[in-house]
Amino acid sequence: MKHLIHKTDDLENHLRRDNSRIIGLPEDHDKRKSLDIILQEIIQENCPDILEQEGKVEIERIHRSPPTFNPQLTTPRNVIAKFKNYQTKEKILQTAKKKPFRYHGNTVRITQDLAASTLKDQKAWNMIFRKARELGLQPRINYPSKLNLTIFLQGKVWSLNAIEEFQAFIKKRPDLNRRFDVQAQNSRESSKGSKTVCSSLYSEFFSFLSLEVGSIFPLLVLSNCLGTLS
Repeated sequence: MKHLIHKTDDLENHLRRDNSRIIGLPEDHDKRKSLDIILQEIIQENCPDILEQEGKVEIERIHRSPPTFNPQLTTPRNVIAKFKNYQTKEKILQTAKKKPFRYHGNTVRITQDLAASTLKDQKAWNMIFRKARELGLQPRINYPSKLNLTIFLQGKVWSLNAIEEFQAFIKKRPDLNRRFDVQAQNSRESSKGSKTVCSSLYSEFFSFLSLEVGSIFPLLVLSNCLGTLS
C-alpha cells in the first residue's frame, strides 16, 4: 500500500512540476482584475529582471484553490499558476526564497505547488530541518519528484528519504540522537488509519488529474497502480 501511495504522489508532483502556489493574496484583489494580470504585477514589483520578452511571463492557466469561495475561511485561498516555461518558474521561486514578496502592501509567498500528501510530509520534516540547520548540517529539502532531506556530516553528504530512515541514521550517532525528538511526531503521523489516508489521497489526486488532463486518464492510472500490487 505504501508503494502505491508513493507512486501516485510521484506522478501528481510530476504533473505539478510547472506550477507555483501563491499564498496570502487577498481575495478582493482578483475582484478588480484577473489573476493573470495580478501575477504579472507581482513579478514586476518583486523581480522585474525575470520578465521575458514583451514584458510578460507566459502563464498557461491560473486559478484559486479550492475554486469555490468559503466565506467562513479567515485566510485567502491559495492561487495556483501553471507556467509555460519551467525555467522562468524556477527563477521566480529562487528569488522568492531570498526575500519576501510584496503586492499592494501585502506580503505574499510563492512556493512550488506540491501534492497535499507531500506538503504534509514536508511539514513533518520542518522541525528536523530547523534543528539540522542549527547544528550546522547544511540541510536541504528536495522536491518535487521525491521528498527527501540531504545533510552534510563528517565530510559526507547523506540523503534520507523518510523520517524513519532519519531516525535510524541518528540512532547510530548518540550525539545527534540526543538533540532530535522526532519519535513523538512520527508516532502521531503513523497512528492514523491507512484507509482514511488512502481515501483522502485518492480523492484529491484524481480530482487534480481530472482538471489537468481529462476525466478518463485517472482511471487508467488507477488501473496501472493497482496492477503493481498483484
